[in-house]
Amino acid sequence: MSSKTIPPAGYQAFRQRFPKVAERYEALGDAVHAEGPLTDRERALVKLAISGGASKGTAFVAHIRKAREAGVERAAMEQVALLLLPTMGLPVMMRALHAIDRAYQEES
Repeated sequence: MSSKTIPPAGYQAFRQRFPKVAERYEALGDAVHAEGPLTDRERALVKLAISGGASKGTAFVAHIRKAREAGVERAAMEQVALLLLPTMGLPVMMRALHAIDRAYQEES
């Protein structure tokens, strides 16, 4: 796994229980990231938008963490959340903003 921090406990359990599947999943992720011109920061923003728009709570939280590792500032993440409003609606945008707030509160 290329993440700089320790993965969440649920993913660690998955990895321990199904190491071959986890290895292939991580290899797929690495291959997809390497294919194309997007920078780490750009990929982090795209993945944040996808997971936020799909209302994938756990994935969105993971992508907040990964975006921070890629150097994405809070204001950019908040703009991604705001961009969810016209297409996905107020509740989705509010959940995304709340998740970003929680991620920053947990560090203090």
